[in-house]
Amino acid sequence: MSSGPTEAGLVRLHGALGSPYSMKMRALMRYRRIPHAWVQDNGARMALFPKVKAPVIPLLEFPDGTVENDSTHLTRLLEARVPGRSVIPEDPCIAFLAFLIEDFADEWLTKAMFGYRWLAEVDQQQMSRWLMFDAMPGTGDEAQRAMAQAFRDRQVGRMGLVGCTAANFPLIEASARAVLDALETHVADGMFLFGTRPSEAEFSLFGQLSQLGVDPTPEAMMRRDFPLAFRWLAHIDDLSGVEGEWGGVRPVVQPILKVIGEVYLPFLVANAAAVEAGAPEVRLEAWGMTLVQPPFRYQAKCLTALRAAFAALTPDCAADILPLLAATDCLPFLETRA
Repeated sequence: MSSGPTEAGLVRLHGALGSPYSMKMRALMRYRRIPHAWVQDNGARMALFPKVKAPVIPLLEFPDGTVENDSTHLTRLLEARVPGRSVIPEDPCIAFLAFLIEDFADEWLTKAMFGYRWLAEVDQQQMSRWLMFDAMPGTGDEAQRAMAQAFRDRQVGRMGLVGCTAANFPLIEASARAVLDALETHVADGMFLFGTRPSEAEFSLFGQLSQLGVDPTPEAMMRRDFPLAFRWLAHIDDLSGVEGEWGGVRPVVQPILKVIGEVYLPFLVANAAAVEAGAPEVRLEAWGMTLVQPPFRYQAKCLTALRAAFAALTPDCAADILPLLAATDCLPFLETRA
C-alpha cells in the first residue's frame, strides 16, 4: 500500500450528494487539500463493494487499488497518511470533545436526516426522484421513476428499524433543533468550535445537516428558523482557503454537549444494555418524550469506543474538561461504571 494517496495519482472518493457521510468526507478532504476525484457512478461503486466489509458509501479508492470506507475510519486513515491541516485538535482533551461530537452527529443526528427525508410525502417524492437522478444519469425518466418508487418503498419500510417513526420523531427533531439553535447563536461570531480552524466535529455536523439543507421540509424550517446555520453549511462545504489555529472550547460546544448528555449518551447506554440482555427494543425517555427502537450492536461499539477514548486521557487532561462534561450531564455515561 502506498504511503500517501497522491504518489501514483488521485484517490477517488466514491459518494453521492444525498449521502451525509459522503458530503462529510468531501468537505473534509477539500479542507485538507487532499487531491481527489469525486465520483458519482453507481456502477463503479457496486464494483468496489466486494472489497469492503459493509457495502456503504463513501468509499475511498487509492491509486494502488485498495478500497476503504466508514467515514470515522477514513478520517483517521487520512490523518496517518497525509500530513498537514489536521482535523484532530492537538490538545487531547479538545480532541476527545471533537470525537464525542463527531460520534453524536454520525449516530444520532442521522436520525433527523432519515426522518425528515422519509416521513413526509413531499420529502419522499422529491428525494427519491433526486437520489435516483443522481445514481442513474442518462437512463431516462421512466427508469428513474421506477427505481425511485422502489427505493422510496424500501426506505420508508426501514423507518421502524432505524428508530425514525412518527412516534419517535418529536424527540429526534427537538434534538436537531437544539443543535441548530446553538449554531445559529454562535456562527455570527465564529465558524468553528475549537478555534479558527475546523475539527472532525464540524464536518460530521455538516454531513447530516447538509441533507436537511436540501430536503423540502427541513430546508424550509432552516431557512425560516435558523438562517445563519443554514448559510454556515455552504461555508463548511469548501474550507480549502481557510487558514486558522486551534483555540479553546467555544461557547457553542456546551449546548451541543447538553444534547449529547441528555439524549445521545443515555440512548447509547440503553442500547448497550438491550444488546447485552438480548432485549428486542431500546426505550429512551428524554425531555418528556419517548423513543423506542430495536437495538444495534454497532452503536454499542460506539459507546465502548467513547468510554475507551475518555479513559485514555491523562488525569491532568481529563480534569480540564471534567467540569464541562459534568455540567452537560455527559460525565456519568462516559465513566465505565455508568
